[in-house]
Amino acid sequence: MRLYRDPRALLAPGGQAPRAVAIGVFDGLHIGHQAIFRQLVGAASGRNLRSLVFSFEPMPMEFFSPQSPPPRLTRFRERFEQLASLGIQELYCPRFGTVRGLSAQAFIDELLVGALHAKELFVGDDFRFGEHRRGTLDGLQAAGRRYGFDVTVVPPVDWQGRRVSSTAIRHALKIGDLATARGMLGRDYSMSGRVVRGLSLGRQLGFPTANVHLKRRQTPIDGIFAARITGLAGRTLEGVASVGTRPTVGGGQPLLEVHIFDFDADIYGQYITVHFIARLREERNYPDLEAMTEQMHKDVMDARAALAA
Repeated sequence: MRLYRDPRALLAPGGQAPRAVAIGVFDGLHIGHQAIFRQLVGAASGRNLRSLVFSFEPMPMEFFSPQSPPPRLTRFRERFEQLASLGIQELYCPRFGTVRGLSAQAFIDELLVGALHAKELFVGDDFRFGEHRRGTLDGLQAAGRRYGFDVTVVPPVDWQGRRVSSTAIRHALKIGDLATARGMLGRDYSMSGRVVRGLSLGRQLGFPTANVHLKRRQTPIDGIFAARITGLAGRTLEGVASVGTRPTVGGGQPLLEVHIFDFDADIYGQYITVHFIARLREERNYPDLEAMTEQMHKDVMDARAALAA
């Protein structure tokens, strides 16, 4: 999948091509987003257009609330990889600050028509655009008739009677309802990152862990989980994962730690994905390392049982 961050790249040789375009934040790439992408890819194939997703980085809510943004479901790399796996050909992801001041008309003229050469446009039913979100679906459809692009408004998707949304998934993850998150995402919730060196305390206690910096101001989940791990040894591994600040040992920044069962290899620097299968419990502050180690033995047994089930 080809990535564009600057609209000038779209005007360079090879960037000027008619496109089918889907616009949105697409945090999480849940089943509602996937419904949009299926229509996008189908239309692009049927009309010999390039399929392009138009998103933003940072996400608008992060831009407007930098100190207290909502927990991000997917980091940029995770979104990129998942979009590529869905057959999307291109991603246009400008810095949000460079486009937020465009009027609705300029958004259409400069980006959709001038840079992206949109012929088919796919958006959700709550889509708004341009400065102060003044652009409406009616205005977008009127512009399509004027400039010659079709606009498809994809209706929301329900899961067990509830509208699927990134907000609903964040809430489910916060309360440990992984089943709802899984249903709305169409897959297990996961986090990815590179394994970094830690304090090696887990190894000293008999539970070596792979430490992954989350690179998020806030995490959508916390606690102890039964998990599956991909990206190592060419197969899916199993383990117990912790997401939190490690209060017993004076931790501060949120960290993802994974104890992988029946696995012993040097994996520093490798990029792994941790899939959260079941929440076992909340993070706790123990009086001493002995009490913490005793609980870790129990967590391993509980995680094995959950994964076997």
